[in-house]
Amino acid sequence: MAGARLPVSAWTAIVAVPPLRLGSTTVTNTRPFVVGIIGGGQLARMMHAASIGLGIKIRLLAEGPDVSAAHVVADVTVGDYTDPQTVREFAAGCDVVTFDHEHVPPGILRDLVAAGVQVRPGPEALIHAQDKAIMRERLGAMGAPCPVNQVVVDAAALTAFGDRHGWPLIAKTSRGGYDGKGVWKIDDASGAELPFADLAEGVQIVAEEFIPFVRELSALVVRSPSGQAVAYPISESVQRDGVCVETTTPAPGFTDEQAMAAEQLALRIAHELGVVGVLAVELMERPDGSVVVNELAMRPHNTGHWSIDGAYTSQFENHLRAVLDLPLGDPSARNRTTVMVNVLGGSVTDLPSALLHCFARDRQLRVQLYGKEVKPGRKVGHVTTVGDEVDEVRRRARHAASYLMGDEHA
Repeated sequence: MAGARLPVSAWTAIVAVPPLRLGSTTVTNTRPFVVGIIGGGQLARMMHAASIGLGIKIRLLAEGPDVSAAHVVADVTVGDYTDPQTVREFAAGCDVVTFDHEHVPPGILRDLVAAGVQVRPGPEALIHAQDKAIMRERLGAMGAPCPVNQVVVDAAALTAFGDRHGWPLIAKTSRGGYDGKGVWKIDDASGAELPFADLAEGVQIVAEEFIPFVRELSALVVRSPSGQAVAYPISESVQRDGVCVETTTPAPGFTDEQAMAAEQLALRIAHELGVVGVLAVELMERPDGSVVVNELAMRPHNTGHWSIDGAYTSQFENHLRAVLDLPLGDPSARNRTTVMVNVLGGSVTDLPSALLHCFARDRQLRVQLYGKEVKPGRKVGHVTTVGDEVDEVRRRARHAASYLMGDEHA
């Protein structure tokens, strides 16, 4: 731990913690808290793992019986999260409802809140992670650093934006995009029609100036309803084809002053938007060291997976603590460097058997497998390594992930 940098704002943000309240009623705990999670992916699976030691019961609304979290959660409802009755029936009996993804229609969530269900993060906050046009407008109004941006209605308007603010530019769908989907880098006017092909009803196109960034960063914070908040160390993330493939925490070469500014920015966004739970603020670092906000996510985030094995309290445990308004745990790193590398589906289909080589080679290696069928490019797990030297820690993590993906030269 010697020499590890703590998140500058982590403990300055902690305040005296009031009695646990869900809504307006002080809770007397005569049974386990029930947290309903909508969405059955690996984030829900890892939230479930964090819930076990806390004595929290997880209820899952899953897309199908074989999704990642459905393999491990006992109380599973298989149903459509876009169906109001399904969601309403699922939420009955939950102390709080939270999310594995951000795709539940806002109207359904507002109806739950009107019926007295605790939804965290609430729909008025979550909309900023669901709709990029709304996000950009709100962040601009609060003075957060963002690319120049504009909602454009057609190819002509997109071309005019590019002519005015420079080519190339970035075009994004306002809703529904993730892992690189719904995002285009457009070099000139000849590609202006592309984002508007097969555009879903109600979805807009947001044009943004292209930022010549030197790297991508992630500022991860957690906020509770009582206003308590903590910040994790800033992570450097590597994206490939729009998918996060690797994180290094803390971000190498990022000064204490830069880290403080990025953490305070994320904490301010969480406060002003009223976020409850994890907020990931994805950042782009310019050559001069300044940052601009790229995306927001209001749930545990891929760039925070390192915290399971690298922080005193993981993002998953702190998310559960936050949505239940329990005191938040220490987010600081336990090691000088932590590297997480995603395992994407490759030629290895028997991942558990492949662990024999990985664990024999590196006894400190930590692995999370998501219980998914292996498909090319699909996130099926991640590996985590810790140590003092960034290059050595990265080498170990990359080797293990490459072997699990079938790289014969790993």
